[in-house]
Amino acid sequence: MSMKKIFLFFIGIIFLGCKENNSSKTEENFQAKDIPTYNFEELEKQLPQTDDKVYVVNFWATWCAPCVEELPFLTMLDEKEKEVEVILVSLDMPKMKDTHLKPFVEKNKIKSKVMLLDDPYSNKWIPKIDENWDGAIPATLIYNSKKKKFYPKKFDTYQELLDEVQKFENVN
Repeated sequence: MSMKKIFLFFIGIIFLGCKENNSSKTEENFQAKDIPTYNFEELEKQLPQTDDKVYVVNFWATWCAPCVEELPFLTMLDEKEKEVEVILVSLDMPKMKDTHLKPFVEKNKIKSKVMLLDDPYSNKWIPKIDENWDGAIPATLIYNSKKKKFYPKKFDTYQELLDEVQKFENVN
C-alpha cells in the first residue's frame, strides 16, 4: 500500500472517530440546551390532560438536596415505565438556568422532560397545584385523566414511587 493510501486511511479513521464522538455528544447535550422556561399559565398548557397515560410532575431544584436524592427514582421510572411520563419542573432561579440547571441536567444525563418555572406569583400558582401545599420541595403531582394526587414529600425509594404510580395505572 502506498504512503498516500495509508495516510488517507488514517485520516478517514480519525474523521469517522471524531464525527461519531461529536454526534453522541450533541445527542447527550440536546435536553440541556432545550430546557424551556414558562410562567405558570404557560406551564399548565404543557401538562397533558386528555389521555390515559400517567403523568408524574415533580417540582424540584438543583440546590435542594432531597430533590437531587429523589431524581434517580424519577428518571428510572421514566425509562422503565412506558405508560408513564415524568416531567421535572425546576424551581431554580431563572438566572441559574445556564450556570446550574443546564449543566446539572447534562452531567446527570437526565432524559426526562425538564422545564423551568419562572413565575414570581407563587402565592397564586401553588394553591392551583394543591390547596394545602406550602411550597416546600420536592413535591410531586401524579395524575391521569381520571385521578390526581399530590405528594408534598420526597420519595425515599424507587419502589415507593412505583407503588404510587401503579395505583393510577389500575384506575379505569
